[in-house]
Amino acid sequence: MSSIKTYPQGGTFNGKISLTAATSEPSWPVAKKPPKDSPNILVILLDDVGFAQLGCFGSDISTPNIDLLAKGGLRYRDFHTTAICSPTRACLLTGRNHHSNGVGIIQEMATGYPGYNGMVPKENGFLSEILLDQGYATFAIGKWHLTLAGEYASGASKARWPLSRGFERFYGFLGGKTNQWSPTLVHDSHYIEPPKSYKDGYHLNADLADRAMQYITDLRAVSPDKPFFMYYCLGAGHAPHHVEPEWIEKYKGRFDMGWEKWRKKIYQNQLEIGIIPNETQLSERPQWVQAWEDLSGDAKRLYAKQMEVYAAFLEQTDHHLGRLFDDLKRRGEWDNTIIVLASDNGASAEGGEHGSFNECQFPNRIEPTIQENLQHLDEWGSVNSYPNYAWGWAWAGNTPLRRWKRYLHQGGMSDPFIIHWPNKIKSQNQIRGQYAHAVDITPTILEAIGISAPTVLNSIAQTPMQGVSFAHTFTDAEVLTRKKVQYYEMIASRALWADGWKAVVEQPQGEMLTEEMLQNQKWELYHVEKDFSECFNLADVYPEKLQELIDLWWKEAEKYNVLPLDSRMQMRMGERKPSSREPTSRYVYEPDGAAQFEYTAVNVKNKSHTITAKVLIPPGGAQGVLLAHGSWFAGYSLFVKNNKLVYVHNYVGIEEYEITSTNPIPEGEVSLEFEFVRTQEHQGYGMLRINGEEVGRGLLPRMIPAVIETSGEGLCCGYDSGLPVTRQYESPFRFSGLIHEVIVQLHEDAPDNAQDLIQTAFTDH
Repeated sequence: MSSIKTYPQGGTFNGKISLTAATSEPSWPVAKKPPKDSPNILVILLDDVGFAQLGCFGSDISTPNIDLLAKGGLRYRDFHTTAICSPTRACLLTGRNHHSNGVGIIQEMATGYPGYNGMVPKENGFLSEILLDQGYATFAIGKWHLTLAGEYASGASKARWPLSRGFERFYGFLGGKTNQWSPTLVHDSHYIEPPKSYKDGYHLNADLADRAMQYITDLRAVSPDKPFFMYYCLGAGHAPHHVEPEWIEKYKGRFDMGWEKWRKKIYQNQLEIGIIPNETQLSERPQWVQAWEDLSGDAKRLYAKQMEVYAAFLEQTDHHLGRLFDDLKRRGEWDNTIIVLASDNGASAEGGEHGSFNECQFPNRIEPTIQENLQHLDEWGSVNSYPNYAWGWAWAGNTPLRRWKRYLHQGGMSDPFIIHWPNKIKSQNQIRGQYAHAVDITPTILEAIGISAPTVLNSIAQTPMQGVSFAHTFTDAEVLTRKKVQYYEMIASRALWADGWKAVVEQPQGEMLTEEMLQNQKWELYHVEKDFSECFNLADVYPEKLQELIDLWWKEAEKYNVLPLDSRMQMRMGERKPSSREPTSRYVYEPDGAAQFEYTAVNVKNKSHTITAKVLIPPGGAQGVLLAHGSWFAGYSLFVKNNKLVYVHNYVGIEEYEITSTNPIPEGEVSLEFEFVRTQEHQGYGMLRINGEEVGRGLLPRMIPAVIETSGEGLCCGYDSGLPVTRQYESPFRFSGLIHEVIVQLHEDAPDNAQDLIQTAFTDH
């Protein structure tokens, strides 16, 4: 018989096959191994951390472990991102531009255009897929945000979950943010509860570090020499800014000077350590950020505390990174691990003018007042809060730059970047001025470890890398960048960098951009090679140069699927995503299934609807949740307590509207029902029924207008996950009877005379 055989998995069989095993010789497939002494790769991505918020970039916030990386490696001061999270992550992991990946915006705002559909094609292989194919172990820890929002649900497609894109293990959260005290966690490809409660001292930063070290321990038990790629993405410093009180106490009074004086102080630090060029000027305060000296005493007290909590959160994050670093040192793997650390965009101004005690108010377009925030000052950073700081601190956090996250002046997309690899990068504590972008990270890592970008990966032809390696700058501070041009687009704001020049135009976000508006926009021009902080607009001085860059932007836009431009924000969330179920007015839920999230659960907001639970009440009664969606920051819950049927609508943590049945619930087979009748925008009245008989009624004068979830507390049947909707019970408050099913039926809008009906109803009742 022929001795040349192949394995079904591919590769040549080198044994001998005869008629029987007695005269045959076995041979196992040989797994691909990376070259000897290949380094581990640890990519650490911070979230919403500004250019000036790390100690090694001039801040007085204590980040000693991150500073240790800088001291032993290289800092890049001209590193850039896309100005928002999902697009930056897509660039980083593929080496292709964000629109080429279909991730021109965050996943929750994906729309049905090639550059914005949220579906990274297999032709754009992830770094994890490349390294897995080369024999690396691959782990993802923390924030993902590359799954379509309509696919967050446990029963949805897993095609865009981490384990489908080259990661062997995953521990973290799928969405853009989560509660640090009570996160919505995924382990590999299933949802889990946190290993302990916030009451027992749980914090996500600690948990992520624990899990990362466990993954390495598990790997080393079976493969002592196998290199790993770990993609370690923190929720910090994205809101909510959650941290233990002992960390906050360390910063008490540290920011009483206000954002302008703090900014000037950091600017001087940056000049002294050389993280900004000597000729850099401090950009001016924008008119929408109030001067600190003009603020009231109450406002100063509020804003200072907000920054104390943020600083504490960042230092605590650094502390847990240090635990992971110490583990690598203990194992003797520190010197041969490439550690890359960056932020995904500039500091975030999404807290608004006054900051927010409950960040769920931002997408619901509720602007808290100073006095409302002050009522919660002592709870800022605790489990009772979901806080973000005022936009004055976001502006200061990007010192000396202009603007912040989501915008394309330097403050939105110029970010800290550090690389550390003692075995090969001998230059220590040095600053590099070469231009680089997140899209350049994958080609840089591949060149550094001697792996070529594949032309075919998992039997799929690959698109060429669009990023450009900057590995040649590791050994030469003066060598020129190989990058020639980089376009930017974010929520219809546009920019283009080419050979040290930058053209930029900012688009107001929220309204629909028209072609007439587009024609009337005025671009700005900066020679950023000499004007790092964009203080001198040269559009009128060099109009030909500006037009050259504008023309080039349009060519890049056509090449990389940037069009159509879309300046809408939350309005995009309403567009139906392809993974969503077919439109229906009837939803049926069974008990104890995994939570359904905002983009897959029934949407009852501003709609008349009925919730009907078919249950069996055992002798002695039952209690617990029938259907709940949200948390104590926003949501609604229908539950049984003290033998009564109760409905609570939590209006964005500001007010709870409760309706309780007047009659007790009988034993046996029972129908428990809540009906909402919409009378005006986001308001109406509710009725409770037991076996068809009305047993309670109440006004619902204010209801959640847009977004229920802050961090993934989805719709649950038979229990309430995470933090409860109301403090009338503690989660999970599982229903102790038997739920057959819960049916949610959406109705047509209330009749025109709904206001007359409600008046009559409450007069008669």
